[in-house]
Amino acid sequence: MDMQILSKKFCDYSTLIKGFAKKTTRRYKQVISYYYRFAKIANIGEVTPDNLRALFYFGRTERNWTPNTFLHYHKSLKVFFSWCIKNGYMKTNPIDDIEVPKLEKKLPRKLTKQEAMKILEVVYNYPWNSNFLRQRNYAIFATFMFAGLRKQELLNLKFMDVDLENLSIFIQQGKGSKDRVIPMSFTLAQHLKKYLDERKKLKKTCSNFFVSSNFDMGLSESGLIRLIKKIRTTTGIKYSCHTLRHTFATLLLEGGTDIYSLSKMMGHANIKTTTIYLYASIEHLRGEIMKHPLNDIL
Repeated sequence: MDMQILSKKFCDYSTLIKGFAKKTTRRYKQVISYYYRFAKIANIGEVTPDNLRALFYFGRTERNWTPNTFLHYHKSLKVFFSWCIKNGYMKTNPIDDIEVPKLEKKLPRKLTKQEAMKILEVVYNYPWNSNFLRQRNYAIFATFMFAGLRKQELLNLKFMDVDLENLSIFIQQGKGSKDRVIPMSFTLAQHLKKYLDERKKLKKTCSNFFVSSNFDMGLSESGLIRLIKKIRTTTGIKYSCHTLRHTFATLLLEGGTDIYSLSKMMGHANIKTTTIYLYASIEHLRGEIMKHPLNDIL
């Protein structure tokens, strides 16, 4: 069976039957395509453990793949081959005997409270072309820092998902196709209301919560990235959308939030994922070490 045809069938199955996100399906397609082009094969019968090992060896030695990138390719191809076996195109999974490198255990990058405050101050005082842009852009950064949304969750947020009266944000089909509700602080609600007032003045009727300044349509991913880069350059602080999400988590822990509540707000499927923020927050750890019963002997 032709590799391109199988790849399309697998991606259609992943999207239509499994319900995977478009980003995940796109990743599968890119990895499969890269493999069969590298190995110079056209049919599934030409897949061998040897040309798979050659791919991973090339990636590590010539392309300087990190362990995460290695695992990304390994996992994607393993899922694809498993699907091929299930549908009778292969008998065994040729990737099973290829070992993966040990993952690096890095703490998530986050901002200090002072850095977070500086970014918010710069966003508000930046010479935007309109008050709509000022309030919208400030609301975007505030939503990241006060609610911990992922980039795609913020871009997909609908007007009806934000309930200012009941102080809640409804995330529809977040990562892992899971819904969740995030409580909203009164401070964030005030900033979002100011943005909505400016949005109403421009008569924006788009269903997306955050909209473009020039058109009545949702803010695009490229538009959000340009905004992030603009403020990053202005402040001199290195960060990404995910850094702002990590900042939300660590600041909440430092403020005394319990790990279970944080896990629910972050939308983590496993609470073990949330525990990494315990190690990233030195202030939280410092507060915990002060509970040592021998601290009072001097």
